[in-house]
Amino acid sequence: MLLDSISGPSDLQRLTPAQLVVLAQEIRQHIVDSVAQAGGGHLGSNLGAVELTLALHRVFDSPRDILLWDTGHQAYVHKMLTGRAGDFATLRQAGGLSGYPSRAESEHDWIENSHASTVISYAHGLAVAQEHEVGQGRRIVAVIGDGALTGGMAFEGLNNLGHSGKKAIIVLNDNGRSYAPTVSKLGDSLARLRLNPTYLRNRSRLDRLLHDMPVVGHQLEKSLDGVAAAMREMFEPPAFFENLGVRYTGPFDGHDIEGVEKALRNATEYDGPIVVHVLTQKGRGHAPAENDEIKRLHDTGGLKPGSYTAAFSEAIIKEAENRPELVAITAAMPDSTGLLPFGQRFPERLIDVGIAEQHAVTSAAGMAMGGLRPVVALYATFLTRAIDQVTYDVGLHGQPVVFCLDRAGITGDDGPSHHGILDMALVTKVPGMTLFAPSSYQEVGVMLHDALELCTGPATIRWAKTAAPSVSPDQVGAGLTGRLVREGRDLCILAVGKMLAAAEAAAEALAADGIDATVWDVRVVPLDPAMLASARDHPAIITIEDGIREGGVGAMIAGAISQQSVGEAPVVRVLGTPTEFIEHAKADDILAHLGLDAVGLEAEARALVAALRP
Repeated sequence: MLLDSISGPSDLQRLTPAQLVVLAQEIRQHIVDSVAQAGGGHLGSNLGAVELTLALHRVFDSPRDILLWDTGHQAYVHKMLTGRAGDFATLRQAGGLSGYPSRAESEHDWIENSHASTVISYAHGLAVAQEHEVGQGRRIVAVIGDGALTGGMAFEGLNNLGHSGKKAIIVLNDNGRSYAPTVSKLGDSLARLRLNPTYLRNRSRLDRLLHDMPVVGHQLEKSLDGVAAAMREMFEPPAFFENLGVRYTGPFDGHDIEGVEKALRNATEYDGPIVVHVLTQKGRGHAPAENDEIKRLHDTGGLKPGSYTAAFSEAIIKEAENRPELVAITAAMPDSTGLLPFGQRFPERLIDVGIAEQHAVTSAAGMAMGGLRPVVALYATFLTRAIDQVTYDVGLHGQPVVFCLDRAGITGDDGPSHHGILDMALVTKVPGMTLFAPSSYQEVGVMLHDALELCTGPATIRWAKTAAPSVSPDQVGAGLTGRLVREGRDLCILAVGKMLAAAEAAAEALAADGIDATVWDVRVVPLDPAMLASARDHPAIITIEDGIREGGVGAMIAGAISQQSVGEAPVVRVLGTPTEFIEHAKADDILAHLGLDAVGLEAEARALVAALRP
């Protein structure tokens, strides 16, 4: 196989056009096989970027030249071409290859971002550094998808890059999709402005010549500028990028390696920021991906029966049938957040804003002000991008927006940027916010109803990526209270959300050795006064949550117990995730390693009870 002979980008230089076609086919097959073997990963986005990545590595000298990838799930091919093809058997496995670029893996990986729309800002910063006296003359190339270009930060980066005039090449990988089909009119208005280095050099010479001519030169120079502008207005659509000070060229066929190489080489001759627009097909070369109209097999996940997401999908349709004012908002992820069935049932009430979480939140505030009941469905990790808007646009105005956060807690294979461990610590600091954490499939529907029915201000419901336990009606809470699961005398365990299962299992194991534990399902913040009173009646308390320990719900419980106790307060142990970036592995393995499972909780309880006994 040709792929076996590629140990680095320099090996691509010796390949003929025919060999490059063969190599592209081998890479696509290797991606399909690797994702299947790993049991997950980003498929469609990488299949569409094969020829583009080959061209990039043939034109630019990585790592001497800096290649940056926005939302690194389109960087598998880059990894293969930089010596890591043989490691794909470990893709997204503990201790194995990351699903995103990783500075720890390779000198070819400059940034390990997987939150979209950031790369142009990185490019601007690196371009400024390269033109400083500390710079080393490296060329800056940033690849961004059309979906990521819907994010506000991308426009901020473009604005500053154009204003600065710093030299950087922005490759717009346009496949008409973000996760789902791209929500943007920008692609419809991108002008086909041809870039010819010879023309640019001649135009520059003419500008200098006219500038140097006495008397009439200045007038001729102004006339030439006017003619150029008029011609552009006459024959080309409005040049969005050029109005920001960034030259544009394209669009080019992103699967034509030779054509893309030529466009990139031409772009290197422009002394300033430039966008090279290439058109690619997400999922190219893999029939199941090409035929997936929703997300082109962006990843291999879906709406799994029995999951918390499925429970939400079912619940929001039920609520919407009785609430005509209910609308659902998502940020380019209607499928993975469970909103597609809602959109099929109520197409006019599903609003996809693209990769624009900040806009989604503030827009929801406006909708609420206008009498609607907006439900904003995001991944927990992505809500952190809009916490300012949650606090000051929704919270400060007391608007009844419901935030439904999928993939909360430890998510596993996607790694540090996707663990949803900050949301509880953040939203519980928003005045007037109510937080719900379901522990079962049935709790999701109850909590969505209660958030809409009982909360006059903002509310958040957060759930895990994992399967949801299905329980009987007597095991489902209600309202704005906790739920007493079992009573004991030796210690009290207060469990948040999915951690209830670990608490119940640990309590059973402890009971076998004569240690009686009370267990509460916390369910809601603000904290239930009856639950806190019950906890204070025990000599020891353990809280457990799949969120950050410092500033989380357990810390709130510990503070409340300390303030409200008269005399000697119970000993409180707070279990949660540490303040560190947690690498990728299976979610259950990570939780076990952190002591956030039944075994870890049981061990903590035994040690605590033993320490307190005479």
